[in-house]
Amino acid sequence: MKKVEAIIRPGKLDSLHTALQEEGFAGITVTEVRGYGRQKGHKEIYRGSEYNLEFVPKVKVELICSDDAVEKAIQIIIEKSKTGKIGDGKIFIIPIEDAIRIRTEESGESAL
Repeated sequence: MKKVEAIIRPGKLDSLHTALQEEGFAGITVTEVRGYGRQKGHKEIYRGSEYNLEFVPKVKVELICSDDAVEKAIQIIIEKSKTGKIGDGKIFIIPIEDAIRIRTEESGESAL
């Protein structure tokens, strides 16, 4: 099993969520996060005053899937999140040792 973590633009979440559901990914966790990468934040103008926004709002999408489904999840995330501009985000793949469903105590991939 693998954990797929993606940091994406907030405006891309709805289409990504829909695409993941359509492909059978059962559950995702979404967290609103703030940070920066190479872009080092950006400048905004509010009521005529310019100010630096160091931490850019992003969304972190997390899903756990079987090893077989990882490539499909990555392709969907790229397809639905890519604009070709700086700030599109990153995808991280993390190995998962085990998963346990609390209600039934199932473990492994059957717990997903």
